[in-house]
Amino acid sequence: MNKIIIAIMASSLVPAAAMAQSAVTVYGVADVGFVRETGGAEGSVNTLGSGVASGSRLGFKGTEDLGGGVKAYFVLENGMKIDTGSAAQGGLLFGRQAYLGLSGTPGSVSFGRQYSPYYRAMRDVVDPFCDGLAGQAGNITASNARLDNMVGYTSPTLSGFAAELAVGMGEVPDNSAAKRAYSTVLSYTAKALAVRLGWHQQQNALATDSSANTLLGARYDWGVLEGHLGYARNKGLLGARSQDAIVGVNVPFGPHKVTTSYVRHDDTTHANRDASQWGLGYTYALSKRTDVYAAYARISNRNGATFKVGNATTDGTGNTGANLGIRHAF
Repeated sequence: MNKIIIAIMASSLVPAAAMAQSAVTVYGVADVGFVRETGGAEGSVNTLGSGVASGSRLGFKGTEDLGGGVKAYFVLENGMKIDTGSAAQGGLLFGRQAYLGLSGTPGSVSFGRQYSPYYRAMRDVVDPFCDGLAGQAGNITASNARLDNMVGYTSPTLSGFAAELAVGMGEVPDNSAAKRAYSTVLSYTAKALAVRLGWHQQQNALATDSSANTLLGARYDWGVLEGHLGYARNKGLLGARSQDAIVGVNVPFGPHKVTTSYVRHDDTTHANRDASQWGLGYTYALSKRTDVYAAYARISNRNGATFKVGNATTDGTGNTGANLGIRHAF
């Protein structure tokens, strides 16, 4: 029955005449864990959560060779909650990602609901927790994760340098600037070094104000130790301004990996609502596809700051969080 369902979905994604020339992959992540949060208004909260280290998902991706070095590609990715079986991302069918694109010698262009270049730079280079578990940097830094109606361009890589540009169309009638987002990243990647310079701007619903984030980050792999650094300057709505600093390491040894980071948020307005976070995580690979994990993080809020310890799919309820779970990729 499952094979029949997959075949029907695949046949609806590409023309029948092109099926023989196309490659479609079904993939996903099943992640479930125990979460304990304290320090919030609700007191201690204990839950069985889904998507603690990585958001649980079921995805379909594929490519078709159009000839002349040009390929068409697509991704349709559904988010789900393993603990209840319900849909994530507010019930959207493909709430994690849904886009179609073309790639070739000049680069690639894609259209749809996608991760912003800024978010990918934070997740893949700056944050040693890769936007998952209790210690993720996104608990107190801007993530700018997904953009609807996004048109994105990725340049070819030349001598290690590349660029990503994206525009999220607000699609507000009679106001083309409202809700519009811009996101761009300049990158340099060598054998062991990755550097990212990113910028992200988001207009409000009336285009009368905007938020903006500028990020500089790097990752270096010494083999026995992987170091992460990041610095961000932030402009929020209504005059909010702040700076973030991130430092962390990943230490792999055999099937084990230890991750730790420190994140500092400095509110540069008169309110001075600062915060800092320490995070510690551990994963053990049972196989190439399955691992178990544990993590703990604590946020120190000052002068009325209200940051909370969340994980890959939840915002959290208090200033401390502990995780223990299992993740399987397929």
